[in-house]
Amino acid sequence: MSKVHKLAIIGCGGIANGKHLPSLSKLNNVEIVAFCDIVEERATEAAAKYGAEGARVYTDYTELLKDSSIEVVHVCTPNDSHADISIAALEAGKHVMSEKPMAKTAHDAKRMVEAAERTGKKLTVGYNNRFRSDSLHLKALCESGELGDIYFAKAHAIRRRAVPTWGVFLDEEKQGGGPLIDIGTHALDLTLWMMDNYKPKVVLGTAYHKLSQRENAANAWGPWDPAKFTVEDSAFGMIVMEDGATISLESSWALNTLEVDEAKCSLSGTEGGADMKNGLRINGEKHSRLFTTDVDLSAGGVAFYEGSSENPADLEMKLWIKAIEEDTEPVVTPQQAFVVSQILEAIYESAKTGKAVYL
Repeated sequence: MSKVHKLAIIGCGGIANGKHLPSLSKLNNVEIVAFCDIVEERATEAAAKYGAEGARVYTDYTELLKDSSIEVVHVCTPNDSHADISIAALEAGKHVMSEKPMAKTAHDAKRMVEAAERTGKKLTVGYNNRFRSDSLHLKALCESGELGDIYFAKAHAIRRRAVPTWGVFLDEEKQGGGPLIDIGTHALDLTLWMMDNYKPKVVLGTAYHKLSQRENAANAWGPWDPAKFTVEDSAFGMIVMEDGATISLESSWALNTLEVDEAKCSLSGTEGGADMKNGLRINGEKHSRLFTTDVDLSAGGVAFYEGSSENPADLEMKLWIKAIEEDTEPVVTPQQAFVVSQILEAIYESAKTGKAVYL
């Protein structure tokens, strides 16, 4: 019988209640025994809904980390606190899943990698879009060589008007940025993972504040407050890798466009191409003829990911706990997540200076 792992949640806001807690509660080898939030009521409500019998509530994560029975900690706080909390948890002997992005800065992300290596504990980052059925199938195709050498890719994270108006999303000090670090991070992670290419050479970026200061603007979640909108409304980047491959990254919360795609990528390789824009499509050439194939994702899964037809968040949590149990690498490694943070920071730096950033 599988061991029951005692787990704690630090940060009991939207992402904890929307993803982590519902999916973790479905696992029969996990007990959620501690809940921490600076707003005690949030932690109490989460504990009442998802906690094991006798689950404890904290407002100070340093007190929670003193409990030696807790094996796993999930960090679901604003971006600026991911690093300090994760490092403290690793040093307290806990395995850690931090929500994306890994950290507010590349320096902090590197500190997290070093802490995981120093302590020997597992660290992963919540890039849940890797666990979608289309993502898993495309990854299998990439690994099999179906697309050949992937030398050009696009990372898509475009919303027409969907600015998150709650929490601290619009606060540059807390988050480190807007759509680029919030949803662009998912698209970039997905693209790098498909290419299996984590060696960036040079980055050129732009960021815009063109629509953020409009009063009573149309928005999926109601008008935003321009005074609080301190992050970019859109950002774009071009990344050239050490091997010469090129990635184009596009992100927006508010942009006058009808080409809307989020957490998707398009790939071009020597043997074929793929995109996720309207389902998963593969393109190429056979017998001197061009072809395009729409992949039917309703039948079967991916052999090396058991249960790939599950909800992505459910599969993410299941495979994370499985990596702890079997002492294997998590699907999202800290080294991979660090490169994502490194590139995002370079895009912001390039946008501010108007110069390319060499890594």
